[in-house]
Amino acid sequence: MTEMERTNNKKVLVIGCGMIAREVLAVKEQLGLDHLELTCLPAELHYYPDRIPPALDKAIEKARHEGYDNIFVGYADCGTGGLLDRICEKHGVERLAGPHCFAFYQGLEAFSRVEEDDMTSFYMTDFLCRHFDAFFMRPLGLDRHPELIKDFFGNYEKVIYLAQTDDPELEKVALDAAKLLGLKYERRFTGYGDLKRELEKAVEPAA
Repeated sequence: MTEMERTNNKKVLVIGCGMIAREVLAVKEQLGLDHLELTCLPAELHYYPDRIPPALDKAIEKARHEGYDNIFVGYADCGTGGLLDRICEKHGVERLAGPHCFAFYQGLEAFSRVEEDDMTSFYMTDFLCRHFDAFFMRPLGLDRHPELIKDFFGNYEKVIYLAQTDDPELEKVALDAAKLLGLKYERRFTGYGDLKRELEKAVEPAA
């Protein structure tokens, strides 16, 4: 075993979604999780949930080769229909609990109480506010064809901004998005929700 492999064996590697990278690092700093390291799969996989499990499979195999025994998956199910759990079971690793980041940011218990009422709501997070143009306006062609807004968002009634931080500039993006889409607006300050607890729990065995 090389020195790098011995060092990696003492750490917890989070293989996460690029959409929550900033938040994972913020929690690491807040809680002083010195044993935690982070590597991310591309945030663009959000558009292609079927590609997440095979990408994660390769990432875990690579991490094992590099000497990481302690691996935690920084994804919820994220639209994979249980396929992500099969990869986790294959490699004997755990993942973030819940169906998606919108749930664990709010906390799974809180989400279960509002899930039905939020069925016609379009969620935004800090990440999606920062990248609204890149993830929605340009890919959907709304910057060139605003008439498509009704086609894509006609079944929504409200924009709900799940705020991880108090940032007026990000909230302005969410407000402007609600106006653009012709939807009502609600802000919920969630902080990092269950992400804190899940990452702290993941680090405990190696600490």
